[in-house]
Amino acid sequence: MEAVRRYRRRCFFMCGFLVLAAAAAVLLSVYAGSYRASLPETALAVFHRAADPRLNVAVKNLRLPRVLGGLLGGWALGMAGCVLQAVLRNPLASSSTLGISQGAAFGAAFAISILGAGRETGMALTGFCAFAGSMGVALLILALSRFVRIGPEAMVLAGVAMSSLFSGATALIQYFASDVDLGRLVFWTFGDLGRCGWPEIRILLASALFCSAFFFLNRWKYNALESGEESARSLGVNVRRQRLAGLILCSAATAAVVSFAGLINFIGLIAPHIVRRFTGNNHAWLLPGSALMGATLLLLSDLAARLILAPVILPIGALTSFLGAPLFLYLLFRGAGKKL
Repeated sequence: MEAVRRYRRRCFFMCGFLVLAAAAAVLLSVYAGSYRASLPETALAVFHRAADPRLNVAVKNLRLPRVLGGLLGGWALGMAGCVLQAVLRNPLASSSTLGISQGAAFGAAFAISILGAGRETGMALTGFCAFAGSMGVALLILALSRFVRIGPEAMVLAGVAMSSLFSGATALIQYFASDVDLGRLVFWTFGDLGRCGWPEIRILLASALFCSAFFFLNRWKYNALESGEESARSLGVNVRRQRLAGLILCSAATAAVVSFAGLINFIGLIAPHIVRRFTGNNHAWLLPGSALMGATLLLLSDLAARLILAPVILPIGALTSFLGAPLFLYLLFRGAGKKL
């Protein structure tokens, strides 16, 4: 019993620390910018009560949507990575390694270049095509698992193949795009939270809340899946249904982030592994911890992208890839992929 109490205290303090870290990242991100003011004045501008009207406009229309987009986007990507690793029982699984992000990127690129989204039809079409692309990858992987009978471990290899396929298709779209569309596509694939406005924030919030509620209600089923499919079935878990629901909702959450913020890789891979060192595989703590860690990592990455070469804003997707690629190689060489 004492060991259980120590474990719960450690998980509680870890989640409390992550809440404070995310809050600090939010405050720093709202404060940072080319138009500087004191911290109390910036805090007042959040409620549109600063003495300087220009600061009110800058915070409300530029900084707050960007910060909330990073908070919600990192939350969604971190939780999606945690669930994918559970339902596929593979520590290398995430939306980027499975090709779900690349499928969403292809759908968004198709909407921007071929269908003219953003000019006549707005962002709704981009979001729909991104969701269709991510769902296409998820359904292809599920079809392989059902009809070709590949195991959950080999799904990551199938995801790598899908990632290569859709990355090549996106490159072809860029090759034949007009100069204007090419510039928009290249800038979009870099990953940038600056495109998030208040309409996009509402969609990200709805997506994150719905997926979070579903995942947390099924947290004990993910714990059962960690012990193997046979053990999970003996405990009454419908493995196929949980895997299908997890892939669909993770694809939806990823598509929402990709369609508004562009390609942001490896957040879903990094966050669960950092938190798992403190919580183990208990998803009652791992799920909220991964969400908070993903939000903190994305906010800090965006803050670094804005400050390293200010006033130049670096592509956030490049920074997150610098973080994720070494961890991916570490897991691979440590034997995480031996079952593949």
